[in-house]
Amino acid sequence: MTKAEIISILAEGTGLTKNETAALIDGLIATMRYALKNEETVEIRGIGTFKVVQRKARQIRNPNSGQLIEVPSHKTLKFRISSDLKKYLNQSGK
Repeated sequence: MTKAEIISILAEGTGLTKNETAALIDGLIATMRYALKNEETVEIRGIGTFKVVQRKARQIRNPNSGQLIEVPSHKTLKFRISSDLKKYLNQSGK
């Protein structure tokens, strides 16, 4: 599902215009990005938790050449699914 599809569905369900809904979605995304950039945890109940983690520097092997490559330390995003969403996804039927 694309962002445009989400906006269309939410606009129909809320009675807001697509432009108003798009502004809300953009605001949500900007707020989440700001919080994650500042290494805050973002928890959306019923969905899950987003958290920034620091990965250590390590060496990996290129499978084609066998050469060792140094991967520098970097930040990445970790997502933990909520138990409610996990239960919902594992229900039988659609």
